[in-house]
Amino acid sequence: MYGNYRLKAEEMPLRILVVDDEPQIVRVLRAALQSNGYEIFTASNGAEALQVFFDVNPALVITDLAMPEMDGVELTREIRQRASTPVIVVSVRSQEQEKIRALDEGADDYITKPFAIQELLARVRVQIRRAAERESESDYARPVITAGDFEINTERHLVRVRGEEIHLTPKEFELLLVFARNPERVLTHKTLLKAIWGPAGMHQPESLRVLVGQLRRKIEHGSSAPQYIQTEPWIGYRFIPSATA
Repeated sequence: MYGNYRLKAEEMPLRILVVDDEPQIVRVLRAALQSNGYEIFTASNGAEALQVFFDVNPALVITDLAMPEMDGVELTREIRQRASTPVIVVSVRSQEQEKIRALDEGADDYITKPFAIQELLARVRVQIRRAAERESESDYARPVITAGDFEINTERHLVRVRGEEIHLTPKEFELLLVFARNPERVLTHKTLLKAIWGPAGMHQPESLRVLVGQLRRKIEHGSSAPQYIQTEPWIGYRFIPSATA
């Protein structure tokens, strides 16, 4: 779907679906996104949003969590069963568990109210760029994955960081591969535990913490301020493939 958008970028603005039952929030988001060249569609609950989603085929969805009829978690689940369209959830701090549930269901990122519009716009740009990259070439089909400072050969189990070969254990390699296939996306503890250890490992968060620590020691410039594997407190981790310094 994103190929058509790239071919006609000047003719057809990218479509974004904004889902929120607070009219004031919708107005603010509509104004900010439209002023940055996006075409905006709106819905006031998940059930309505799902119908709009099928009608307009948006490039990205921004959804609140607490809504009538169908909440943001259910909406995310329904979208993810049908499409890989990026989903950014908007929450208040008291909705921490709901936010984690939405991420577990496949949401790509989150932003907490109140938020700065520029931060939201930056997150939108990241997710749309990542979706276009996924559309243009499948990481799963390529023997070599290149992401920022990383080059990962999936057939030979070789990893280079900033051109330097790094020796990883099998589990460290698996973890880095999951991160590299989901750059700049929030991955919850549950998602990572399931990806690395399967259903049997879902209740072993300490194992994940230890594995992340081991991987950080091998790939980071310094363990005191990780740049590549960033912690999302109480939620999980976000992989940033290019160091800032």
